[in-house]
Amino acid sequence: MPRRTALAVTFGLLLAGVATVPASAAPPTTPAAAREVLPANDGWGAGTTGGSAAADDHVYVVRTRDELATALAATDTAPRIVLVAGTLRPDGDCASYADPDYSLDAFLAAYQGVTAKPTGPLEDARVRSAKTQAADVQLKVPSNTTIFGLANARLVGLNLLVSTADNVIIRNLRLEDAADCFPLWDPTDGAAGNWNSAYDLITLTGGTHVWADHNTFSDGNNVDSAQPIYYGRPYQVHDGALDVIRASDLVTISYNVFQEHDKTMLIGSTNTVGADVGKLRVTVHHNKFANIGQRAPRVRFGQVDVYDNYYYETDEDFYQYSWGVGVYSAIYAENNFFLRSADIPLDAVVYNWGGPAMTEKGSLTRVGTGKVTAVNFLDEYNATHDPDLGTDAGWTPALRAGSLTPTAQVPAVVNSSAGAGRLC
Repeated sequence: MPRRTALAVTFGLLLAGVATVPASAAPPTTPAAAREVLPANDGWGAGTTGGSAAADDHVYVVRTRDELATALAATDTAPRIVLVAGTLRPDGDCASYADPDYSLDAFLAAYQGVTAKPTGPLEDARVRSAKTQAADVQLKVPSNTTIFGLANARLVGLNLLVSTADNVIIRNLRLEDAADCFPLWDPTDGAAGNWNSAYDLITLTGGTHVWADHNTFSDGNNVDSAQPIYYGRPYQVHDGALDVIRASDLVTISYNVFQEHDKTMLIGSTNTVGADVGKLRVTVHHNKFANIGQRAPRVRFGQVDVYDNYYYETDEDFYQYSWGVGVYSAIYAENNFFLRSADIPLDAVVYNWGGPAMTEKGSLTRVGTGKVTAVNFLDEYNATHDPDLGTDAGWTPALRAGSLTPTAQVPAVVNSSAGAGRLC
């Protein structure tokens, strides 16, 4: 290729945001934090190394959704590091995903007042539309992978799916607005029915040895409060922020920020006794839950260690509960700090989803700039609800890296350390 032509091609690629590296050049420098492993004894995910040992030819810098998909789709299982640069979005949008036979207006007209789950041509068209969206927004993460965000890296409208994969690290990313364009209407869900969406920001389904650390999760500019009401119910386009389901196991979730999201963290997706028994062992520590609605976390079956987290709950109209005690669950909550609105009662923090018991120790609470006081939210729940939840989860965590942060120090520690942008 003539030199002038080669320079023109290179300049064009740079304008398009595609990195070009001469064959003789060294590979891009990998941030030291992208090769870090989960510290020893740091929760149930102990031993997670992700792609820390990746060779230089298995380090990828991605700037688009398609580049990310290509980096994750490599068929070998050798360790890989995927460095995310800039803001990545799906290729399509709701209009482009919609099947020719689908429209929301037609759907709403067709199933108004129907008391059974929708069936027929419009529901079939909705399902086809949803499959088209899923093919674009869901990105499957393979085993032995680290996904690391470079400065200001964002995934918007995408769902990272850790499905039957082992040894995965996801760090330093801003994850926003994995909105479902085609929520499912279920008139049998609850007394008045509900719209249910399909995508989390991160989903662990059968994932094992996973570390999610220093990420920021939110709905971005597409908050739930701005969604319309259809059939008398909020048109819910968001599912979880980080869900751990279907026999996922050995997970540590640390130093993340979860903000202004409703269904935040579901651990265990069914009440049915089966593959989840003995699994769903998760540690949740030093995270900030800022004005989230519920599920921080909601647990079925799992042994879940919830310690040194900062709950900032000042939106009483949005808040529902924090700790959901589900069937066969065993939550151990220690040294958690709650700053709350005066209109959020102490007995609202715990919710009984059919669980037997939980352990709670060392909680503190504060209303606004008022006095910090000791509290036991489980005792507050039991004082106003029947039947009582048991006060012993039946186990004591043994996997914690270092000493507990004293509860009074948790807000300062979490505010200074949690979330994306703290590692590079």
